[in-house]
Amino acid sequence: MAPPTPHFGPGLFAFFVELSANNNKDWFAANKARYERDVRDPALRFISDFAPRLKEISGSFVADPRPVGGSMFRIFRDTRFSKDKTPYKTQLGIHFRHAATTKDVHAPGFYLGIGADELMAGGGLWQPPPDSLKAVREAILARPDAWGEATASRTMWGEQLKKVPAGYDATHRFADDLRRKDFVASVTLTPADVIAADFLDRYADACRQLAPLQRFLTGAMGLSW
Repeated sequence: MAPPTPHFGPGLFAFFVELSANNNKDWFAANKARYERDVRDPALRFISDFAPRLKEISGSFVADPRPVGGSMFRIFRDTRFSKDKTPYKTQLGIHFRHAATTKDVHAPGFYLGIGADELMAGGGLWQPPPDSLKAVREAILARPDAWGEATASRTMWGEQLKKVPAGYDATHRFADDLRRKDFVASVTLTPADVIAADFLDRYADACRQLAPLQRFLTGAMGLSW
């Protein structure tokens, strides 16, 4: 049996390093073929090939390899409300979302970010709407031991309120988590991981590490695991 072929190569990192230094439409137009060859097409193949492994972790999350509207984020930045008007993202972003919320970037999901300034596997809830945020906080209060197990040995990150929200106990054992506006954890990757022939397995292992957190969050929101 032939050894697996790596999905990504050094050309991906070279593209984003150069894009970071030349983030303009003329440069991108001149290098669009590189983007398609080294970033877009390998990413779509990775998403398609990851689908069976994702199903082994949870049957409720979706790997959608469509080039538009699927699991891969567009490379174009939304600059309408940003002071930064550079037109392109400097990383590849892939989001495997819950089947019930496949069009919502704020939904529970597994994330993969690869680029010049980002390299990680993540999972959780980023900037959830108020009802989801409240549901998670209430679940932490109702099942503190389960929350402790779900986040054991995981470093949580993201935005936090300065104080515990009104109506919640500021002395609770998870008071710091009740202040969270994001419920996200990550596993660090290296460039060697990304270009390895077995990166599908390495990323799947990272998702398994993040699965307890993801399972708690989906349950808190009344979604299937």
